[in-house]
Amino acid sequence: MTEASGDERSPWSRLLGVVSAIGPPITVATGLLFYFGWARADAQASDMGLDESLFGYAAQDYILISINALYLPLVLLLIVGVLWLAVDRWLRRQIDEDRHRTLTARIAGSAALVAVVIAFISLLVAFLQPSRTAIFAPYVMAAGVLVAAWGIRLRRHARLGHAPSLTTEERAVEVTLVLSLVTLLLFWGTADYAQAVGRGIAEGFERNVQFLPRAEVYSEKPLGIGADAVEVSEVGTGEQPLYRYDGLRLLVLSGGRFFFLNDGWTTENGTVIVLPDDNSIRVEFGR
Repeated sequence: MTEASGDERSPWSRLLGVVSAIGPPITVATGLLFYFGWARADAQASDMGLDESLFGYAAQDYILISINALYLPLVLLLIVGVLWLAVDRWLRRQIDEDRHRTLTARIAGSAALVAVVIAFISLLVAFLQPSRTAIFAPYVMAAGVLVAAWGIRLRRHARLGHAPSLTTEERAVEVTLVLSLVTLLLFWGTADYAQAVGRGIAEGFERNVQFLPRAEVYSEKPLGIGADAVEVSEVGTGEQPLYRYDGLRLLVLSGGRFFFLNDGWTTENGTVIVLPDDNSIRVEFGR
């Protein structure tokens, strides 16, 4: 059965092909952005002695905090994809014009075999020595899967002298299986990378806490803040008491709460002060 007859037989097959070609990349990109944001926030909070759920981030917050860190990897991925597409088109044109078909088939087969071996070795190292596995090992495995699938299809193309005739269902199954495996590997690599980035951000707060926005908190009632370097002074009167707290640095405002660090904050013995964003306090910010 040819692809054309398959399309004429089942209109839903064409829809399945479109979803398989367009849907997975969009789903993968959105999932990676969300998961990377969550994993980064979780690792950062853990390194600061907190639980990520305290910040009350929404789904859009996770996506937003992941964009800056993923910008460069995504640009590099797009560049590699464009180059890969150009090479693939050039090789397929050579095959269609009956140039170097045998050599191309051998190179494609060898590339697929080498990619499988590299991916398998990376998988073994990741499971046998996880503490020594580089954070980019899952990405190496994902690249191995893609190169292997590409090499097999290119070799098939070179041996036949034309593009293999596949039905929409067959193409959809092939693409779905490869993208599913690559998606799992990307999520794995993203988790490791996100944890490293999150820990780096927490350590950056320790080194650069003095550059965070300075905050002065005013309250009519004592807040009982006992963190180091936080000073309290009475600036009101006997009839209208008012307390001012100095030595605070704004970390983030999220979930209807202020998160402050104290001057000299460290990941080992620092304290994160959490105050509600309501009328019970007044906050003034400065450089």
